[in-house]
Amino acid sequence: MIIKNLRESRELLDLKQNEIAEIFNVHFSTISGWETGKDTIPLERLIDYANHFNYSLDYLFGLTRDNNSTYSPLIIDIELISKNLRTIRKKNNLTQAQVAEKINTTQASYAHYENAKNLIPTSFLYNLTQIYKPFSIDELLGRKKQ
Repeated sequence: MIIKNLRESRELLDLKQNEIAEIFNVHFSTISGWETGKDTIPLERLIDYANHFNYSLDYLFGLTRDNNSTYSPLIIDIELISKNLRTIRKKNNLTQAQVAEKINTTQASYAHYENAKNLIPTSFLYNLTQIYKPFSIDELLGRKKQ
């Protein structure tokens, strides 16, 4: 799973992969893997990146081309995320089993995301963008514009 605008956002900042790697204390090949989709960027790292450079998660995922707003730093609130996952599923008249099948996981695993037992992985967030239209990852995670 590739975060569509991760490379573009880095290039707009006029930074090289090794410079991003230094900022986030990872090997430059890790950045390369994230940008090519060889590796999935952990949600916590993606949020760190978005916070550090003031990028919208919707922009990084390729859901919007707009990144003209200023955002408050996002702190992961698993309770809020689980509540929002449940709300959007119910609003779309889907069961946990139906969502789980569409994002390629088990109903039990998906239930853990809705019950705040586990943080939903980045790849599953991307899959949700294919199910729900319109969909905002920033809103789901509780990110606010300033």
